[in-house]
Amino acid sequence: MIPAMRSLTAEEYVEAFKSFLEHSTEHQCMDEFNREQMPTIVAGLCHYMSHKAEHASLLLGDFLAGQDLKMIRILQAVHPGVFIDNEIVEPNPQHVAAYKELVNQASDLQNVSFIWHQLTSLEYEQQVKERGTHKKFDFIHMIQMLYRVEDIPSTIKFFHSCLDHHGKLLIIILSDSSGWASLWKKHRDCLPATDSGHYITCSGITEVLQSLGVQHRVYELPSGWDITECFTEGDAVGSRMMDFLTGTKNFLGTAPPALRRRLQAALRQPECSSTRDGRVIFSNNLSMIVVES
Repeated sequence: MIPAMRSLTAEEYVEAFKSFLEHSTEHQCMDEFNREQMPTIVAGLCHYMSHKAEHASLLLGDFLAGQDLKMIRILQAVHPGVFIDNEIVEPNPQHVAAYKELVNQASDLQNVSFIWHQLTSLEYEQQVKERGTHKKFDFIHMIQMLYRVEDIPSTIKFFHSCLDHHGKLLIIILSDSSGWASLWKKHRDCLPATDSGHYITCSGITEVLQSLGVQHRVYELPSGWDITECFTEGDAVGSRMMDFLTGTKNFLGTAPPALRRRLQAALRQPECSSTRDGRVIFSNNLSMIVVES
């Protein structure tokens, strides 16, 4: 008897996500953005920051502690001597523990404080409103986390309201040119109903920002994900990749054969993937959206 399909637990998602990161250029793509664009972006705070004693930043999910620390180092380089008050909102306890471990290992983070909120973005928002303490931040980043919030327009509006004067909100989301966008648009019926996330890409976010009347700029960066093993029968790595892609535990072992074949065929379509040296590279292109206060 074939087991029933079910969504990944938080722990299972962490393992599937690690497999994704090991075989994709997601973090390399973000590193490029940090190297080429971030110094200029945070330099825009320079005049304002010179009149402040500290710089407050807020991170909202999603297991990107390494990227967050890189951004902190850029802030320190551009604004030397400024104290950074960094707050993290992340519901997954494993992600929080991993972040704390990275901080413990980082000997170069001087004048930086860390506060961890093991909460969803909605829980954090409710907590802030209940306490009536609306702290302002100079820099907020939402990296690959808007897929999971209940009300995207409301969430963006709230966190935009948390920006101080001249503050900036960085949203990183999948690009409309990514294979994900094509998959969700043309082959959504291939995807199981177990993944409760939003199928949203850059255009969905910019529509919200336009409706709010806030200024923003979009940077597009190419990224790839080697999914070759997804098509190898019995391959453990490929199985974890398909679990991450569908949000389903053991998708290859629990999905009806017809559904599995249709999804694998969709993944090979040119609008989703390309073939390089015999490897299947799924388009994981990202959009970096910088929002002004």
